[in-house]
Amino acid sequence: MGRSYRTRPKKLGGKLKAIRTRLGLTQPEMIQKLSVRDEPLYPSSISEYERGKREPPLLVLLKYARLAGVSTDVLIDDKLSLK
Repeated sequence: MGRSYRTRPKKLGGKLKAIRTRLGLTQPEMIQKLSVRDEPLYPSSISEYERGKREPPLLVLLKYARLAGVSTDVLIDDKLSLK
């Protein structure tokens, strides 16, 4: 089976960066806050998520949403914005 193309949220990276900066965290500090077991994260991972180069794994995305106090829908849906 090959990989098929799927639409990616265009605003996800900006939302993830906004969450981190609103919390006043550096990338290494964000990694500590996310602390997802079995998902090694590095500052380069956070950078790529924020620039929209990569999408975070679902459990990491869930942690971002919980840290921000929002639903994952807000992160994924480009029509919704962070408050």
